Amino acid sequence: MATRIRLRRVGRKKLPMYRIVVADKRSPRDGRFIEIIGTYTPTSKTEQVRVDAGRARAWLAQGATTSETVESLFKKAGVYKAAVS
Repeated sequence: MATRIRLRRVGRKKLPMYRIVVADKRSPRDGRFIEIIGTYTPTSKTEQVRVDAGRARAWLAQGATTSETVESLFKKAGVYKAAVS
């Protein structure tokens, strides 16, 4: 199964919040997922990104790919820095 780490929208109208999830590539954006590994709140005064870096690295090691947005969030959160070191 090809897995992808991507955002899943939650929240209400005009106030988006996103969960960072691991899902099958073929499932819809807000459809089934395997695991929640973090959250992202773009509308707060300071963008809040919370990621379980250990689980993210584990999924990346198993071959999961990231969406472009999640990749930039992981760089901000420092998931890639610790993986390289």
